[in-house]
Amino acid sequence: MQIESLHHIAIICSDYERSKFFYTEILGFRIENEVFRADRSSYKLDLSLNGQYLIELFSFPDPPGRVSRPEATGLRHIAFGVKDIQKEVDFLKSKDIVVEAIRVDRHTNRKFTFFNDPDNLPIELYEI
Repeated sequence: MQIESLHHIAIICSDYERSKFFYTEILGFRIENEVFRADRSSYKLDLSLNGQYLIELFSFPDPPGRVSRPEATGLRHIAFGVKDIQKEVDFLKSKDIVVEAIRVDRHTNRKFTFFNDPDNLPIELYEI
């Protein structure tokens, strides 16, 4: 097997409009395609960042809640690289998003922090 790249991340949300706003208007993802799948009562929203397709955002009626704390088996979080972490933290706080204190990765000496999407999916910002 030879994997070439990460193709996309699929996220299921509980409130489609709220999550669509969060990922596009707050985080700055671009809508590539939006489809309502009537047979599933579900939206599928394809999102890109800087021309790279990254996220499929799905809505389903009454999805079960995600276990975030205590941390459960499975994917833990998604992480995005930023140039100026303090600037991005200040922006998120201006949008009333709770952001953890900035920490320093003791192995790389790079700054990072976490915040949550509308469904408590942990998102990391990592200064590059």
